[in-house]
Amino acid sequence: MKSRKFDFVLFIAVLILILFGLIMIYSASSIWAEYKFHDSFKYVKQQALFIGIGIILLLAVAKIDYRLYYKKANLILGICLLLLVLVLIPGIGTIRNGSQSWFGIGSFGVQPSEFAKLGLIIFTSKYLVKNEKILKEIKKGVFPILGILFLIFGLIMLQPDFGTGMIIVVSILAMMFIAGVDIKFFLVLGGIGVFGIIGLIAIAPYRMDRIVSFLNPWKDPLGTGFQIIQSLYAIGPGGLLGQGFLNSRQKQFYLPEPQTDFIFSVISEEFGVLGVLIVSSLFLTILYRGIQIALKAPDNFSKYLAFGMIFQILIQTVMNLMVVIGLIPVTGVTLPFLSYGGSSLLITIISVGILLNISKTEEKK
Repeated sequence: MKSRKFDFVLFIAVLILILFGLIMIYSASSIWAEYKFHDSFKYVKQQALFIGIGIILLLAVAKIDYRLYYKKANLILGICLLLLVLVLIPGIGTIRNGSQSWFGIGSFGVQPSEFAKLGLIIFTSKYLVKNEKILKEIKKGVFPILGILFLIFGLIMLQPDFGTGMIIVVSILAMMFIAGVDIKFFLVLGGIGVFGIIGLIAIAPYRMDRIVSFLNPWKDPLGTGFQIIQSLYAIGPGGLLGQGFLNSRQKQFYLPEPQTDFIFSVISEEFGVLGVLIVSSLFLTILYRGIQIALKAPDNFSKYLAFGMIFQILIQTVMNLMVVIGLIPVTGVTLPFLSYGGSSLLITIISVGILLNISKTEEKK
């Protein structure tokens, strides 16, 4: 195999999104940060720190031979599982927004579920390569990786973090589909999944509240429907060119956590259709370049790895946007590259670094 320059277009698209995200985090959070912390740059400074660390990691990871992850896949998964268990122990994990899914480090927080997203993709890529010949046999080829997937999903649901759990499940199933697992298996699994989701709703009534508010948010406009209504109120007035930078009204104590889950609503309000098209174009560029890297990958491990990471970014992006415009219930999923959040940003940036490393290696002639 020989080296070539990494995918510059992917790198620039990601960099633009990250920097634009930092600008929008200031716009979305400055009023709330000034009121709560007497520092309008509170969230911007924290995110800027993670961006600096993330870009250093991206450049470093882009130089690390992706084949190292094949060798260390079992260790990486083991560490992720250990962290997912530790975060559930009172006194070690901390509770934020009703979920015990964080390790508190000063004013910062680290989510082990974010690391599990990447760790499981690496492990699954290795598993699919080693078991390609038996993937058609559901019991021997599929059940083992499915067991590990639902073990991790179960640990994440104990926190609980349904949004992250669903991203992981859908991403891994998409990888299995790419690897050639029989489509009938996915149809059966889909039916089981419907009953599983019903069960998850039954044991946690707040999820039913979210579904009811999704179907008719105006039934409880000051309760479960509040977030969706305020998000739509932000998107509606945006028009073609928006209300202008810093001129969002909904971020002024109407839209909850505008710098995280609903940052796209603020972008829509301030930059209108034009801003939405530009951001969407950047995400489509990342998707296109990621798929191209996967298709040109030098071996099956790097192919599965690239597809898994780009699937994960795509699924998380789509889930966030569907929540923002009211197509699915609120899931608590952030928008990659743009939303405030250190753990999610770092893992997504590391994933891009791995993609860039794969893009540097041509297939052996």
